[in-house]
Amino acid sequence: MKNLHDLIGAARILGSRKVCVAAAEDGETIKAVRDAVSLGLVEGILVGDQAKITALCGVEGLPRGMSVEHAASCVDAAFKAVSIVRAGEADVLMKGLINTSDFLKAVLNPENGLRTDRLLSHLAAFEIPGEAKLIFHSDGGMNVLPRLEEKKAILKNALDALHRLGIENPNVAILAANEKVDPKIPSTVDAKAIVDAWKAGEFSRCVIEGPIAMDVATSEAAAGHKGIRSAIAGKTDLFIFSSIEAGNIAGKLLMRYGRAKMAGIIVGAVKPIVLVSRSDDSFAKIASIALACLASSRGIP
Repeated sequence: MKNLHDLIGAARILGSRKVCVAAAEDGETIKAVRDAVSLGLVEGILVGDQAKITALCGVEGLPRGMSVEHAASCVDAAFKAVSIVRAGEADVLMKGLINTSDFLKAVLNPENGLRTDRLLSHLAAFEIPGEAKLIFHSDGGMNVLPRLEEKKAILKNALDALHRLGIENPNVAILAANEKVDPKIPSTVDAKAIVDAWKAGEFSRCVIEGPIAMDVATSEAAAGHKGIRSAIAGKTDLFIFSSIEAGNIAGKLLMRYGRAKMAGIIVGAVKPIVLVSRSDDSFAKIASIALACLASSRGIP
């Protein structure tokens, strides 16, 4: 996939899915879902204050393919939306006008939430001007300072999603400050352990290198200049970061100074979760919905 429009196009080919929005009384969120419905991506279930949602829909009213489930509060809306997804009545959960911590309490509820035996992690897809394909980052949104086994779980979640997107054999960079294993830099030790696990068959349908610095992962010329032999230099599909700070900063730098566009979801739950920022525009929300639809599928036909 070259860009987020390709991502949306691939999701349209799959046919309409159902997205359930928790605390949907937000004009921008309703607009994004309305646009996604008009594109044939999804049908929408809007959970929240019915009167407010109806008012926000304006004179056009609730379009075909969208329905409302009333909830007395945003917290009630989160638990109701999670129960709808858990029951299999929707394919994707989406956060609306609700505090993230309240939203995640419903998602992570041990009795009625969407947790599985897998770690939840954030996956971001970036459309970067000048790049010929989408680039993926994980985890810049959920896990603060993952240990080795958590990094492996983050990688497994991301690989599963990329395979469902039709990226059959992604190149993966386990990022660190440099390519030398140094006990004083834990990220380099973990990166080598992940590569060793890949060589032992723990990860399939991918090529993994690490520890590897960002310049080498993104530039074949940089690898040559540093005398590093790399099969993925300049061809990396997926970047695995050592901390939430590193991933978050890298993503925001791409968007601020690189004019990149991003779609982001949480993976590892019963169903994919769209957790967008209030500052995201409608296109970013639609692209995130499309990414979640693809991640919830069994793969692109």
